[in-house]
Amino acid sequence: RVANTRIMTKIDAKTVKALRELTGAPMMDCKSALTETGGDVEKARDVLRKRGQQVADKVSSREVSEGLVFGYTHHNGKLGVLVEIVCETDFVAMNEDFKKFCHGVAMTVAAFNPKYLDKSAVPAEDIEKEQNIVTEMTKQSMAGKPDNVIEKAVTGRMEKWFGEHTLMAKPYVPDDSKSVEQVRTDLVAKIGENIQVRRYFRMELGG
Repeated sequence: RVANTRIMTKIDAKTVKALRELTGAPMMDCKSALTETGGDVEKARDVLRKRGQQVADKVSSREVSEGLVFGYTHHNGKLGVLVEIVCETDFVAMNEDFKKFCHGVAMTVAAFNPKYLDKSAVPAEDIEKEQNIVTEMTKQSMAGKPDNVIEKAVTGRMEKWFGEHTLMAKPYVPDDSKSVEQVRTDLVAKIGENIQVRRYFRMELGG
């Protein structure tokens, strides 16, 4: 009984609010995650992230026929971005959190100008070319190492390359502690609808 009281004391409204501000998850979900982790905020964040991924995976096959084409223009008027982000219903397309996500994705495109949307959008020939370069460089820099160690290093470097060149792996500009994909997953978990970034276009004066 004493132990339970100690846990309940940790999970006060202030802690729940702090977790909500960190994750954007509903209050009841935050309280549930904190209860599950004994009031540990970092572990609760991991719990919410896993739950969010499960929800995102579950709804990923649902049809998306609504959404927004969202425009962003940089303050100097010399850089503009259009992003198409889709969802299941017009109701969600009008949701403020959805609009904020559209704005954040557009700002991320403006900041990083990523070449590809995500890993699946990278042409096979581009992957093969980069893989060959990375493999050769890794073999040279790790000469004498076992093949499995070299293969692991190549995989890690290719993941880094994907992260540098794809929008969904980029740090989400309004909150660079998360990637665009992590923010999308969190939003799907919060709203309960399939939400996808479909395409984007970036235009810069003289570019």
